Amino acid sequence: MGFLFFEVSRLYRARTDRAFEQGGLGITSGEARTLIYINQHPGLRQTALAEKMSVEPMTLVASLDRLEAQSLVKREPDPTDRRAKRVLLTPAAAPLIARITSIALAAREEILNGLSEDQIANFRTALDRMRVNLVAGRDADDA
Repeated sequence: MGFLFFEVSRLYRARTDRAFEQGGLGITSGEARTLIYINQHPGLRQTALAEKMSVEPMTLVASLDRLEAQSLVKREPDPTDRRAKRVLLTPAAAPLIARITSIALAAREEILNGLSEDQIANFRTALDRMRVNLVAGRDADDA
């Protein structure tokens, strides 16, 4: 099952990457993912955003630097800790977020073709449970 999971995950990501490339977004799939997370969690500190995305902080900083250079995000000091930076979208990001969402939905429909709504819901539940187990295991390893 593990190898199948890795293979499907790799193929899913490759299909989504191809969809973003064909959509002419002008950003990488990692940058698109970053924009979606910021949209879902506006104003998070960079460190909290990196943790939520399960990426290294330096990886996120590089992505944010590129997005900031395109005027899609801005970083501002956290009012409770000026050393920390909060990440926000700029108004210029809104049309791109809409395109990312549309392209991702179309790719997901293609990928999930032939699965019933119940199968998709059960799969999502299983993935959520796996994530909880993995995060709990990671946290136990860090203790």
